[in-house]
Amino acid sequence: MQPDREHALGRLETAIGYRFDNRELLNEALTHRSFLNEAKGAPVRDNQRLEFFGDAVLGFLVSRRLMDLLPASCEGSLSRMRASLVDEDTLSSLAERIDLGDFLVMGRGEEKTGGRRKKSVLADAFEALVAAVYLDGGVDRAAGLVEGFFGPLLSEAVRDDEGRDYKTRLQVLAQAAYGVAPHYVVERVAGPDHERSYTVTARVGEEAFGRGTGRSKKEAEQAAAREALERLEQGTEAP
Repeated sequence: MQPDREHALGRLETAIGYRFDNRELLNEALTHRSFLNEAKGAPVRDNQRLEFFGDAVLGFLVSRRLMDLLPASCEGSLSRMRASLVDEDTLSSLAERIDLGDFLVMGRGEEKTGGRRKKSVLADAFEALVAAVYLDGGVDRAAGLVEGFFGPLLSEAVRDDEGRDYKTRLQVLAQAAYGVAPHYVVERVAGPDHERSYTVTARVGEEAFGRGTGRSKKEAEQAAAREALERLEQGTEAP
C-alpha cells in the first residue's frame, strides 16, 4: 500500500475511532464499483457486497437501540423511526461528517460527475464501512461505531416519540391495561374556517380519560392522548 494511502486510511480510522486489523476490509469498503469498471483485473473487490451486509447490520443495531430506548413503542412506530434513521439522507450526512467521500477509490468518470459528493454513493459507502467494522471487530465494535454516529439522532427520536406521538403510546398502554384500543370523539368545533378550534376526548371503552384542544383534529387528538396517558401512567381514574 502506498504511504499516502496508508496515511489517509489512518486519518479515517481516527475519525471513526476504530483501527482495523485487516486493512483489506477497509479498502474494500472504500472502493466504488466504477474503479473496477475502469481498472480491469485490479486485485480488489468493490464495496457492493459490504454495502449489502452493512444495510442489514445497521438495521439490526439501530433496531436494538430503539427497542432499548422505547420499550413502550409499537412495531409501526419503531419501524418508522428506524426507516428515517437509516435512510439515504441521514447516512450520507453522517458520511459527510467524516469526509468519507475523500477516501473513496473510484473511476475517473464517476469522479468527474461529482461521485464523491453524491448522496447515494456516500450512503452506500457508510453502510459498507459499518459492515467492515463488524467483520473486522465483531458486533460490539460495530455497535460502538453506530452509537457514536447515531447517539444524538436516537436521542432526538426518543424526544420526538415522547413529545409528539402520544396516540401511539396511549394505544399500547390502553391495550395492555384494558384490552381495547382508545378512540377519539370530537366534542366541539368552534371558530371560523380559517381559525378552527377542535375539542376532542380520548376514550377507552366508554370512559373519557383525556381532553384536548387544537387547531386541527389531529392536534386535538394528540393533546387528549397526552392527558389520557398521564392519567393511565399515574393510575388515576377517568374523570
